[in-house]
Amino acid sequence: QVQLVESGGGLVQAGGSLRLSCAASGRTFSSYAMGWFRQAPGKEREFVAAISWSGGSTSYTNSVKGRFTISRDNAKNTVYLQMNSLKPEDTAVYYCAARGNGIYSEYEYEYKYWGQGTQVTVSS
Repeated sequence: QVQLVESGGGLVQAGGSLRLSCAASGRTFSSYAMGWFRQAPGKEREFVAAISWSGGSTSYTNSVKGRFTISRDNAKNTVYLQMNSLKPEDTAVYYCAARGNGIYSEYEYEYKYWGQGTQVTVSS
């Protein structure tokens, strides 16, 4: 069982930055691949970024490449999403998720554990 708690969301102006954190419970965090997803109002939840168990492999959706960076600290049981050059279209609730298989995935159905989400609002 893994429990995930996101933090770091908030209101920021376009062009600004935020860093989201996702703290995980449990001693097996380092064996999980982790992903970030987001859901904007009236839209389906979508993949944002993912990272393998070791942090050696990452993946991003095209719209955030070059602006967002996913990383993890297995000693702290935490995964991060550094978001730079934010745009109004990045406004959404951001969720972190854990996948027992240490290989990352872009498909939300492959993630077993989910956090409660944190709101990110980017004003123009």
